[in-house]
Amino acid sequence: MSDPLSPFLAVRDLHVHFSTEDGTVKAVDGLSFDLERGRTLGIVGESGSGKSVTNMAILGLHDRERTDLGGEIVLDGQELLSATERELERLRGNKMSMIFQDALASLSPYHTVGRQIAETYRKHTGASKKEARARAIEMLTKVGIPQPDLRVDDYPHQFSGGMRQRAMIAMALVCDPALLIADEPTTALDVTVQAQIMDLLKDLQQEFGTSIVFITHDLGVIADIADDVLVMYGGRCVERGTKQEVLRAPQHPYTWGLLGSMPSLTAPVDVPLSPIPGTPPSLLNPPTGCRFHPRCTFVEQVPGGRCGSEVPVLGSGTGAERSPACHLTRGQRDRFFAELATSSSSH
Repeated sequence: MSDPLSPFLAVRDLHVHFSTEDGTVKAVDGLSFDLERGRTLGIVGESGSGKSVTNMAILGLHDRERTDLGGEIVLDGQELLSATERELERLRGNKMSMIFQDALASLSPYHTVGRQIAETYRKHTGASKKEARARAIEMLTKVGIPQPDLRVDDYPHQFSGGMRQRAMIAMALVCDPALLIADEPTTALDVTVQAQIMDLLKDLQQEFGTSIVFITHDLGVIADIADDVLVMYGGRCVERGTKQEVLRAPQHPYTWGLLGSMPSLTAPVDVPLSPIPGTPPSLLNPPTGCRFHPRCTFVEQVPGGRCGSEVPVLGSGTGAERSPACHLTRGQRDRFFAELATSSSSH
């Protein structure tokens, strides 16, 4: 029985480690966050930061014999890491579902789009073929596919990229899941179609009351869709807060770097972007201390070499008490970010 006062999705001290011939890959290393019912959490970070690995752990898609999973994932009162494969199969597609990045690779080329949506519905509801087909047409209508009663019998290759993504969303939502995980679902789409997909997700969330975890490396997308933001780096969360807090008053140098590497519509066209120096860390041999310190331009501002030797603690507070996993003091962070903002606006 779920506790009405507890978060709908609670992840506590999640560890996902993979054993390889070269050693242990610490893909996710002590991650914690909450997601309330009906809200959207944006998880942002570079490739290899642990975003997709985290969400595969929520869905129970890792090979348990080859993966070291630790911590706790509780969805609406049910612990998922200790759930059996049969329990997870019952939950996947029904209570929780996922939209993958590449719709063409995720949809079977051998079956019509309508059949794939209908089979998902039949598996979890026991509906008849006729009922499931009617439900598939209904969902294709909801996601804005024209002539759904005809397109239901088309194959994935007969759909455009945007239409395939809409079909994936229809399949993910056919059983009204309470949790939807979207893994960079708009990356391969042009900007106009991307905006349409975002609007569609927001409309469907209002209709179904779905909680959404949205994975992306694009802060522009986060600004459009998220309520709350979690910034990941090297398998750990370095900063979290509401969308307004993280995008308007970011507290971690890595978040500053992500924002600085984004083009701005208000800046002159000849202003160069400021990419983050260096490359993401190896998760086989991650840096000691703060995992971002080899790329951070503020390391010298922290005395005693703490950045390279001591792991910074992520604060649990909100608002004025919000603190990132960073050894800089609050005063230093406020000053440095103000300087960066002034510098970027003056160019």
